[in-house]
Amino acid sequence: MRALQIAATGMSAQQTRVEVISNNLANMSTTGYNARRAEFADLFYQQQTRPGTLSSSDGTMIPAGVQLGLGVRPAAVSVQLSQGTLSRTGGDLDLAIDGYGYLEVTMPSGVSGYTRDGGLKRSADGEIVTSDGYTVVPGITIPTDASSVAINNDGEVYAYFTNQVQPQLLGQLTLAGFTNEKGLQAIGSNLFIETEASGPPQVSTPGADGLGTVRQGYLEESSVDAVREITELIKAQRGYEMNAKVITAADEMLGATVQIR
Repeated sequence: MRALQIAATGMSAQQTRVEVISNNLANMSTTGYNARRAEFADLFYQQQTRPGTLSSSDGTMIPAGVQLGLGVRPAAVSVQLSQGTLSRTGGDLDLAIDGYGYLEVTMPSGVSGYTRDGGLKRSADGEIVTSDGYTVVPGITIPTDASSVAINNDGEVYAYFTNQVQPQLLGQLTLAGFTNEKGLQAIGSNLFIETEASGPPQVSTPGADGLGTVRQGYLEESSVDAVREITELIKAQRGYEMNAKVITAADEMLGATVQIR
C-alpha cells in the first residue's frame, strides 16, 4: 500500500520543518541572524492514465486522467532576508549594517568569509577582528595610544589622540554584496562563504552601489519572529500527527485485508 510510504515522506518533511524552526528559535538572540524557512516539493507522479489520451471504449479524450502522487521531499531551506532591529550598545567597535551588504573577513585558511555580525573586537596587535579573531578586511590597526575610535556612516575609521586636535584616518571599511544572497553557504559563527549560486562578491564602500551604511555603536538583532515560529511549530506538529494517523489507518486497512478468508 503506497499510503504508508507517502505518509512517511510527510512525517519526514514535518520533522525537517521542526528542525528548521528549532534552529530559528535557538538563534533568536544571535546578532545579525536571519530566520530560515523549509520549502518542499511534491515527488514524482505515477501516470496510470495520462490526461489527453483517448478512451479505448468510445474514442473520447480523457480530460484529467489518473495521476497518483508519491509524497513530498525537501526542496530548500532558504534564508528570509530581512533586517533585524538595530539595537544601541554604545561600543566603539560595535557596527550595524543599515541596509544591504556584508562585512568581509579573512579566515585562517585564507578564504574570505562574509558576515552581518558587527560585534567587532581589537586583537593584541590592535587589529580590528571578529569575535573569533578573524581579520576584518581591509585590515585596519588601531594604535595603542589612541584614546577613542570613530567610524562614520561611510566606513571611514578615525582614531583620536589626547595630544592631537584632528583625528587620524586609519582606513576605510568596505561592504560586499551578492547577486543572490540566498545562494551563500552558511558555515557557522555568523559567517557565509560565496558559492557559484551566490555569484562573486561586489565590493564597494558603504552607501555606494546600493549597499547600506554602517552605524557605529549599534548591533543588528536577530530577525526571528518568535510568535511566528511558535505558530509554524504548531502547524508542523499537527501535520506530523495527521501523517501518523494516515499510517495508522493504512495499517488497519492492511490488517483487515489479511484477515479476509
